[in-house]
Amino acid sequence: MNVVIFGPPGAGKGTQAQNIVKKFNLHQVSTGDLLRTEIKNKSEIGKEIEEIISKGDFATDDVVNKLIKNIIFDPKKKDKLIFDGYPRSLNQAKNLDLLLDSSNQKIDFIFFLNVNKETIIKRIERRKILEKRSDDDLNTILKRYDTYMDTTRPVLDFYCKNRNFYEIDGGEEIEVISSKIEQIIRV
Repeated sequence: MNVVIFGPPGAGKGTQAQNIVKKFNLHQVSTGDLLRTEIKNKSEIGKEIEEIISKGDFATDDVVNKLIKNIIFDPKKKDKLIFDGYPRSLNQAKNLDLLLDSSNQKIDFIFFLNVNKETIIKRIERRKILEKRSDDDLNTILKRYDTYMDTTRPVLDFYCKNRNFYEIDGGEEIEVISSKIEQIIRV
């Protein structure tokens, strides 16, 4: 099975993706992790990504799509993927469908964690203290939240028509969200 989980920065996508990975033996595809790895490795693409992200913007679709393509065509991960934070734009959503189709795969479940800005602020402040993530500057996150909500509307419109689309209140406790996702997958 392949799963897409998306929501604004700080919505808990990573946490929920990790829970799904453990319960259903999937491979987590986190664009955030892929981008941070490129930055950490100081690759040419990493330097480009770092400059873009430091301004509160998202990495370009071309950059992200190249990183995603390598994972989709890995035979060890076929039909065992959970996309965490991807797709973020309509272009990325269409690209994902094309890549999956060309590798004889499909999306089985789409989860949108809907979280309001106040909850995001609280979570980011807590995460910054606990994880000391460099990309957790509050002003940058708030800009990313607004950008995310603006650019993701077409993705929501694209996916919400699918019978396998589920919107979940991402403001609930981690365990409650995990339980809802697990119940949906197990049906």
